[in-house]
Amino acid sequence: MDSNSPLLATQGTLTGIGVGPGDPDLITLKALKCLQAADVVAFPRGRSGQPGLAETIIAPHLGQQQLLPLDFPYSFDPDRLTRAWQQAGDRIWQCLVQGRDVVFACEGDLSFYGTFNYLALTLEQRYSTATIRRIPGICSPMAAVSALGLPLTMQSDKLVVLPALYAVDDLDAALAWADVVVLLKVGSVYSQVWQLLHQRHLLAHSWVVVNATQPTQTVYRPLTPYPHLDLPYFSLMVIRSGANPLP
Repeated sequence: MDSNSPLLATQGTLTGIGVGPGDPDLITLKALKCLQAADVVAFPRGRSGQPGLAETIIAPHLGQQQLLPLDFPYSFDPDRLTRAWQQAGDRIWQCLVQGRDVVFACEGDLSFYGTFNYLALTLEQRYSTATIRRIPGICSPMAAVSALGLPLTMQSDKLVVLPALYAVDDLDAALAWADVVVLLKVGSVYSQVWQLLHQRHLLAHSWVVVNATQPTQTVYRPLTPYPHLDLPYFSLMVIRSGANPLP
């Protein structure tokens, strides 16, 4: 399409903003300004009719913008996921071609396993003239260690982040060389992880943070008395396995 096309002259911009881990005050000033200036605010629709986390975070900052909840299935089916991304991209494109600026709110940081990555890629593939910007945010490991009052890394610490753990052997391999390991979505494998940490004498240097920075934030430290925990989705474990673990 010609760069002088009337469509491009009036086309809106899609901006992805990382809105942080839960506390509405942790959204950056740049993201806040963009959010409040947008014509349309999009976000993942929550489950069972309840607001999703991103929607909850931005709610105190919204004015009269049009709200655009988008449906993203909790599924590993590639065909189902592709259809959802395409439908979401098409809905946003219809706003952009009307000259309306759209903000997509993503919890945490956009680049850190963020939903926005898939949406932006789909939009770029289907509509090559789309203009897309990104504004970073605070991701969950940073929020978790702040709640713990600990640094995430120091000096030459080697860091590993495992977004989902399907085999405890993966953690065992990471612990063999990393000084700090962060496990996201640890709830489904917590008991197996606890046993491994017990064998490696690391329970006193491992911590779990649930719903970091949110009103329901809960911290488990040390993990020695907690061989079994029923943890929700937004649960994160930090393990310091280096030669000189923090107290």
